[in-house]
Amino acid sequence: MRARHLPDDRPHDGRNVDPELGALLGEGSHQRVKDLAPSPAAPRSDEVPSLAYEADRGRSYYGLPLLKEPVWRWYVPAYFYVGGVAGAAAALGAAAQLAGWRGSPGPVRQRHPGVEHRLIGRCRLIATAGAGASAVLLIADLGRPARFLDMLRVFRPTSPMNMGTWFLSAFGACCAASTLPHLWPARRPWQRTVSDAAAFGAGVMGLPLCTYTGVLIANTAVPIWHGTRNALPVLFGASGAAGAASLLELWPPGGTGDDVVHRFSLLGKTLELALGEVFAYEARRVPRVARPLRRGASGALWRTAQVLSAAGLAATALSRRGSPLRRTAGLLGTLGALTLRFAILQAGRASARDPLATSEQQRAGRGGAAELTERDRAGASHPALRGVGAGRETEAAPREEHP
Repeated sequence: MRARHLPDDRPHDGRNVDPELGALLGEGSHQRVKDLAPSPAAPRSDEVPSLAYEADRGRSYYGLPLLKEPVWRWYVPAYFYVGGVAGAAAALGAAAQLAGWRGSPGPVRQRHPGVEHRLIGRCRLIATAGAGASAVLLIADLGRPARFLDMLRVFRPTSPMNMGTWFLSAFGACCAASTLPHLWPARRPWQRTVSDAAAFGAGVMGLPLCTYTGVLIANTAVPIWHGTRNALPVLFGASGAAGAASLLELWPPGGTGDDVVHRFSLLGKTLELALGEVFAYEARRVPRVARPLRRGASGALWRTAQVLSAAGLAATALSRRGSPLRRTAGLLGTLGALTLRFAILQAGRASARDPLATSEQQRAGRGGAAELTERDRAGASHPALRGVGAGRETEAAPREEHP
């Protein structure tokens, strides 16, 4: 660059700019710049860009996704399935254990020895294996075990992810303690008492373990997950019950335990199918949001899951104790519950890639930002979220008049 003095005929008021001071000289000045041909898809300079693209591609942000799609691998839907099955199995085992304790000192135990021994033992083993597999899958997704331990450094009840980590850790410890007498028969009464207490604790924590993953993904901005936030956690819980019952059909406890598993399977699979319809209905409130359930890979997975679950329910209803059809029902139910998780994950990815799904859900007033706006407009009729709009609320509050 070179400096140059201003011509003498120009007024020197301190605001003069010499354009030649910015002239590029030397080696860089010889570089050539390629002339780019105007793209036919680009908006003209005399048009508002957003309006031009809205006319061509609909009302969206330049036709680009507004959100980043989830980058989760297969570990995460597998973790959703395994954790749900483990929690439901622990809850069923605790319920059977509680039924065995009713009328102590044990008339129910004498009438239903299969419930007391084989069914409870299988439920505890499935829950323990599921807890271990859940920890492995979660650590595999996080990358290294230290990240799992870092999540236990805080206890935050408002964070579904943090609470899920705590639930999984406590659940795994209780399951391990409850399984020891079944692997190494306890000879002292206090050992069995501790095992039963741990199994009951695992059953209590199994219920939130089944459903917290639904709460977790429903709290994201992904349109189909956030739009179905009422049905999604309950659907995960029912699907966990159906998956646990299906595994018990594949590994029947025998005796009266088979009848308990049969009724539990009918209940779980019926709820899974019914709540699947509720999930789809809630997504269809904004038609664009429900689009991944009908098209593409996510739609194929969703239909496959529904067909497998319906076939599993029919096979369970028609099967008899010890028949090969009951094992077929267990296999269909297992595949249906597993496919359901992958379908919901794939539908979330597809809805995040669709900018119109995000924008139309916001315009329908069902997105997080739209709900905050409506709440802000409602003013005092709805309490404001903590930390959101606190300053405006303080300004709007009437001042105290001092005498």
